Amino acid sequence: MNSKINTKADLEEFVTCNWKAINNYLDGQFKDKVIPLYSSVDIREGKNKFAPVDHNIYPAGFNNLCQLDRDAAGEVFIEAIRRNAGGSNVSKVCIIPESNTKNTYYLDNLIYLAKIFIEEGFDITFASFDESLFSGESIVRLESFSKFPLEIYRATIKDNLLYVNDHAQDFIILNNDQSSPIEINWKDLKTPVAPSPFIGWNKRQKVKHFCYYKKVLDQFCSEFSINPDLLQAKFKAVEELDFSSKVGFEQLASSVDELVAELPEDTNVFVKASQGTYGMGIMVVKSGAEVLSMNRKARNKMDIGKNKIKFTTALVQEGVESILKYDDLPSEVAIYLADGQPIGGFVRANKEKGADSNLNSRGMVFKKYCISEIRENNEAQSKEAVYSVIARLATLASSYEIEEIIYNKEGC
Repeated sequence: MNSKINTKADLEEFVTCNWKAINNYLDGQFKDKVIPLYSSVDIREGKNKFAPVDHNIYPAGFNNLCQLDRDAAGEVFIEAIRRNAGGSNVSKVCIIPESNTKNTYYLDNLIYLAKIFIEEGFDITFASFDESLFSGESIVRLESFSKFPLEIYRATIKDNLLYVNDHAQDFIILNNDQSSPIEINWKDLKTPVAPSPFIGWNKRQKVKHFCYYKKVLDQFCSEFSINPDLLQAKFKAVEELDFSSKVGFEQLASSVDELVAELPEDTNVFVKASQGTYGMGIMVVKSGAEVLSMNRKARNKMDIGKNKIKFTTALVQEGVESILKYDDLPSEVAIYLADGQPIGGFVRANKEKGADSNLNSRGMVFKKYCISEIRENNEAQSKEAVYSVIARLATLASSYEIEEIIYNKEGC
């Protein structure tokens, strides 16, 4: 495809000058789609391109958003909840969290997520079906990193409705990525729930997401005559792997070498477990030989993920070397969305990693990234505009994932 926009500088200028037309196009693409209630997209900015590198449909990290963005998010969430509830009145909202309650930063996330809805007038409770949390009691009392008290109640189901403390809930917000499925009959549950409980990491695959992202991106770039290489990391998928026994390693190594041959010299390649989350199941290599020579300790880290998911498929992805810096540390951007609309984000930096490494790992720190402040000051921020467009495209790709899983539509 011969494109009019072939450089990163031209892309930034085009997105800034055509902001309304681009978002009108994306609004049209989202029409009649199943849009995640919320999501987050990790974006790397390199010397010659931008690229989404991960997408979470049950995001944590709301404690890292600025207050202005959380305030602005409330109105977007209200509309999304009304639509997901079929137009019925919603007052009592239950948030179902992860079970990693020892992670006090995650508890901060729950507190700040709940505040968004409390300030809009919703009655918020936290509840879980995980009996191991309660030790025979009906409630567990916790304290977050910022010393906020938090109570999680035992959830029950009566007449196919979710109850907490004998009160039927009007709506469920799922903040559990279901790398370990919650064992209830979601199909018969009458209480509306979002995001869908059927798209957790027990079902999703990164390779599927980036396949859909490429399709969505190709259509977008055709519409606006943009070179799609400006907005994506190249990738390959490898299936039928066993990191423990090294089954499939020859194919994995071959795929790494094939991708390396397509990239500029000395570019790293990320090998990611296709169902990995929390930055787990990631290795960085420069050649297939490094895959073949992996020691047992490295293979064990790639073999089993959160909640003992066995990794059998890998995403082999171009490593986009980040040019962003925060306090002179290599950084990347995470954009948060509600109902497919960017609502905020943060910058993730890492004091222990290089610009071409996995930054979502030990040593990371966060800087709030205030989209609302940019809007209030009426600043024409080209990079922020591009980040927002990428995040919307990635979320649109996730809508296709959802439809494939829920409605058994033809896959990518």
